[in-house]
Formats: sequence, structure tokens, C-alpha cells
Amino acid sequence: MKISVDPERCYGSGDCVYRVPSVFTEVDGFGAVVPGREDTGDDPLVREAAERCPSQAIVIS
Repeated sequence: MKISVDPERCYGSGDCVYRVPSVFTEVDGFGAVVPGREDTGDDPLVREAAERCPSQAIVIS
């Protein structure tokens, strides 16, 4: 499963980076997926980060 961060929805809380720093990073103050980690949507920690994202910007498809 692929994971991405919708830049239109993200407001830069940093919660994803705090929860799973091996998968998420900040770019210009907003959440982003670390290059090469886009296929980690099956990871339970990534799913939790998506569920708890305050702006609901993390997309798992």
C-alpha cells in the first residue's frame, strides 16, 4: 500500500514525523514521506499516524 501526504490538507503539526520519523519528514514546515518509503502503508505505526493526523492529510491507497 502506498502512502502520501496531501500538501493541500497538511498544516504542519509534525505529528507524523514525531510518530514515525523513519517514514515521515518535514519539507518547508509541512509533512512529507521520506523518499523511498512510499510503500509502507501496511505498517501499523504508519496506519496509526494516518488515523491520528490532525489535518487528515496522510493518504493510504
